[in-house]
Amino acid sequence: MAHNKRITIQDIADRAQVSKSTVSRVLNDSTPVAPEKRAAVLAAMAELNYQPNIFARGLAGGQSMTVGVLTQQIGSPFYDAIVRGVIQGLAGSHYSPIFADGQWQADIEKEAVQTLLERRVDGLIVIGGHSPGELLRRLNEQLPVVVAARRVPELIDRCVCVDNFQAAYQAVRYLVEAGHEHIAHVTGIMTQPDGVTRRDGYVQALTDAGLDPNPALIVEGNFRRQSGVLAVETLLMRGQAFSAIFAANDQMAFGARLALFRRGIRVPDDVSIVGFDDQPDSAYMTPPLTTIRQPAVEMGETAAQFLLHLLKGKPFERPALSTELIIRESVARFR
Repeated sequence: MAHNKRITIQDIADRAQVSKSTVSRVLNDSTPVAPEKRAAVLAAMAELNYQPNIFARGLAGGQSMTVGVLTQQIGSPFYDAIVRGVIQGLAGSHYSPIFADGQWQADIEKEAVQTLLERRVDGLIVIGGHSPGELLRRLNEQLPVVVAARRVPELIDRCVCVDNFQAAYQAVRYLVEAGHEHIAHVTGIMTQPDGVTRRDGYVQALTDAGLDPNPALIVEGNFRRQSGVLAVETLLMRGQAFSAIFAANDQMAFGARLALFRRGIRVPDDVSIVGFDDQPDSAYMTPPLTTIRQPAVEMGETAAQFLLHLLKGKPFERPALSTELIIRESVARFR
């Protein structure tokens, strides 16, 4: 039947009264086409209800038209916000994302990367994670790689991240300026760069204020809420006095707040808390959480746009992504 006829490039060319090569250039966005001819081709496509077979076109050009995205802990507000940015950044590009979850475990992450490679993805966006820098550098020799939310020295010109050291420094400095001297720190995973640099920023802020960092006030967490609960219990068992807590992310700040509540310790009257990330729930914690805001969605969108430029062989000017201290009600002056 006529309405089942497959529309071809020749049909579009005939309707638009242009050559097949002109239609091809418009479809592939490969070389410039005169505006009036481009408009005619697009109008003909709309009139004929032409739907290009992106997958077939990609295979013909030696591409899968897919981008692999390795994230961590699907369901995490922070990582999901970056993923949302990646989706926004790829919108309208004809590239589709394929997601894999590293789950903050090196062996699972390694398998996830391999799975994405077996899918013949054209490029790879790595969000956080444990993958060694040298491995990412070698992968980048096979296909374009962009790293988001992590600083990798071996691939530094492909990283889209914020200055975690300076952000942590600012958070602790704010507590110091509020009169706090005994400030505890719930770290992130200490085999992960974000955990290390935020810890270093904490230490430097205390040192610059003339305060000696107390190892007994530093407890390692794992970026999850439960570790924030356990960290506070550990601090209390150690018997070390503290009037404030800097948690390396909001999830652990939520856990710390719960542990203090269970012990009858008031926030911020008895203990102040500062988090990191500014997750949506932070504004609704009791009391609302003072935290460091990361531009998570913008980070993901920038990573996607960066990769698209690499795939097209075009230069990309990475925008400067900055953090911001969001002051709410979880910090009080030390009395």
